[in-house]
Amino acid sequence: MQRNSYILIVLSVIVLLSLVATSGMGAIHIGFSEWWQILLAKAGWVEEVSDAQKTAVLWVIRLPRVITSLLVGASLALCGAALQGLFRNPLADPSIIGISAGAAFSAALVIVLASSLLASGWWAGTLLSLVTFLGAVGSTFLVFALARQKHRTNVTMMLLAGIALNALASACTGVLIFVADDAQLRSITFWTLGSLGGANWTTVGLIAFATGLATVFLFRLAKVFNALTLGEQEAKYIGMPIERLKIQVVILTALAIGTAVAFCGMIGFVGLVVPHVLRLIGGGNYRFLLPASVLAGALLLCWADTLARTVVAPAEIPIGVITALLGAPVFLIILYRQKNALN
Repeated sequence: MQRNSYILIVLSVIVLLSLVATSGMGAIHIGFSEWWQILLAKAGWVEEVSDAQKTAVLWVIRLPRVITSLLVGASLALCGAALQGLFRNPLADPSIIGISAGAAFSAALVIVLASSLLASGWWAGTLLSLVTFLGAVGSTFLVFALARQKHRTNVTMMLLAGIALNALASACTGVLIFVADDAQLRSITFWTLGSLGGANWTTVGLIAFATGLATVFLFRLAKVFNALTLGEQEAKYIGMPIERLKIQVVILTALAIGTAVAFCGMIGFVGLVVPHVLRLIGGGNYRFLLPASVLAGALLLCWADTLARTVVAPAEIPIGVITALLGAPVFLIILYRQKNALN
């Protein structure tokens, strides 16, 4: 237990250091002392920094983007840990119940069928994000409704319904990609491969609200998640509110992931790999696993986004490609080690 507390403290310190380090990295380098000077000037505690360009780059572009990456990474990993606990399956992640695919399909549908509408107003981005969010939430509740029977939620049915909806939404998105023109295709690529390029202080506020809400309520369910590892019936016998847990996890996951996908597109592997790695390091106690997932997920996506925007600057690699390149080999190594351990 003491070792896990140390891990959480170390992760917290690394996250704070990463916030400062990554927001200073890029075509215009911002040193540590300049970083603090700009922030203190914005708070009104010191005089304005003379270099207006660096102030604008840090305050308007980099800081909102880095904070968004921390929040989205935390949200994806936290919801991945919660769904793995709910399904009692370490391979579960937010995309498995159709949240991401439903959101991507909604975005592609609007881009292809209402491209002239989107090009005609300043509110186009807001409309697209809103439709994407509704697509994510709608697909989640459709899966949940299919899994409900006689006031009970069948977890296996939810998993199977999610896989089917995921396949259907992906196929429909494929059809839309086939009929899209070049401009529409570029927009759809944003939603299917992910990007944090559109981050600003408004998106930071909205994602922080959804992530904060999910974090507070899911942390309070850690005891129920621990009881669920014994089995659903056993957890009910010791008085745990399993049905309430299922409803809360679905609602909170839909809210947090729907908001993240609405502004940043689909970003895979974070929700799958991060909780799985932490479970191997610190065990399956959800009092450790949930906060550790928040910190490690934030850390992973923060550095993945830094790689995405700096490796081929001034161009940018889609962040979904970076997370897949980082996450898939790690996951294969874990599977290989587990296979050897079983042998």
